[in-house]
Amino acid sequence: MTQFFDRLNEGGPLFMYTIFFVLILIIALTIKGILNRKNDNSKTISLISQFGLFIIAWGFLGQTIGLISAFDAVQAAGDISPAMVAGGLKVALLTTVFGLFTFVVSRIGIIILTILKK
Repeated sequence: MTQFFDRLNEGGPLFMYTIFFVLILIIALTIKGILNRKNDNSKTISLISQFGLFIIAWGFLGQTIGLISAFDAVQAAGDISPAMVAGGLKVALLTTVFGLFTFVVSRIGIIILTILKK
């Protein structure tokens, strides 16, 4: 579990913890929709969809800012090793991967709620 939180901190707490919070929110909304099958879940489905789309954009924004920071460090250091570049790229990609994972979870939730709606 500590490795998970280390990754969240490594990818940039602002972006990673926001994505984590929205992931929990998406899961909670999906569970709420499953438990309230008798009610119309259109609003819940729409909300999950909007959160999923927001997280995609948020993850790519985090990646872009991470890449800019990595390239600034490369420029300031001058001659650096390929391992250092790879480490910077890895950190920049963490927000994108976590954002895409959260988006996939949101889509799975939407699929489940749509199937239960019928």
